[in-house]
Amino acid sequence: MAERQGQAAADALMTRIGQVVMLHHAGDREEARHRLLGLWAEIGEHGDPLHRCTLAHYLADTHDDPSDELAWDLRALTAAEELTEDLPTEHHGGRQEDALAVRALYPSLHLNLAADYVKLGRAEAARIHLRRARGASYTLGDDSYGDGVRAAISRLEVRLGEGDSGGGGAWGPPRRRS
Repeated sequence: MAERQGQAAADALMTRIGQVVMLHHAGDREEARHRLLGLWAEIGEHGDPLHRCTLAHYLADTHDDPSDELAWDLRALTAAEELTEDLPTEHHGGRQEDALAVRALYPSLHLNLAADYVKLGRAEAARIHLRRARGASYTLGDDSYGDGVRAAISRLEVRLGEGDSGGGGAWGPPRRRS
């Protein structure tokens, strides 16, 4: 019974995150940032890694300053690594499922970091994360999300191959919708 209540609370938090993401996608970036920061304060720096990864991943998109965006994307990657570093080989309930779900976010997480580093004029750091994004892209499904991330990786590869480390542009990755 307690396990089901814990799962229900976790699902409720993911639902709340998804609702705020929809608000952001509808164009209210400032309010979305405010609400996501409120959720971040609620779960804390040491909260569940899946929640931290998801929140930080979306919070990065709500910031205009590339340094702030980078900080949130780094938090997302750190939380993802916490969740996946000791992935058990046997099924042990929801934690393994969470880790596998986060593992599928690695291409996007690394692509976002590569894009952040390009905006900051740090082409070599961008290339490192772009290679990691390409290496992790095998986890992507054959669906519109996977196709979008793979296409964004290719666009950024071309951009970096031309030696252009300028910022901006619509070449960034799509975010997985909750």
